[in-house]
Amino acid sequence: MSKRKLISFDWAMKKLLRSKANFDILEGFLSELLKEDVRIQEVLESESNKETRSDRFNRVDLKVKNAKGDIIIIEVQYDREFDFLQRIFYGTAKAVTEHIQEGAAYSEITKLISVSILYFDLGQGTDYVYHGTTSFRGLHNSDVLQLSRRQRAMFHVRQGRGL
Repeated sequence: MSKRKLISFDWAMKKLLRSKANFDILEGFLSELLKEDVRIQEVLESESNKETRSDRFNRVDLKVKNAKGDIIIIEVQYDREFDFLQRIFYGTAKAVTEHIQEGAAYSEITKLISVSILYFDLGQGTDYVYHGTTSFRGLHNSDVLQLSRRQRAMFHVRQGRGL
């Protein structure tokens, strides 16, 4: 790996953007990236605790909560990891379980957004920015499963949004 010069984005996130005085920079970056107005409420602990000896250690560069209560995980990765998609899945799953109380209803699970800034090709594609979501598509009719009226009310979601 070649030696990095000047200040890296990774260093800036870990050192500068954790400061409340610099939240406007982070808010601007996330607002442009996510195409919605993001206001940072707090920087959360970015290291998860190992619950068992065999548990994987999980550390992200920055974890914040926005004004809507969503948790946004931001990670910068320089070294190639061929299983990085699984790493994203593990990190988000771990964060979800850390932010729900025992016995709470599943409807109280906090929305989690994972932003990965990678200095290597994650797969094969022609773009440099990718956005992914989980959707459920019918096996026979190929329709996208939608939330019911009660579910939309419970999750405070507008009409027409899928699961």
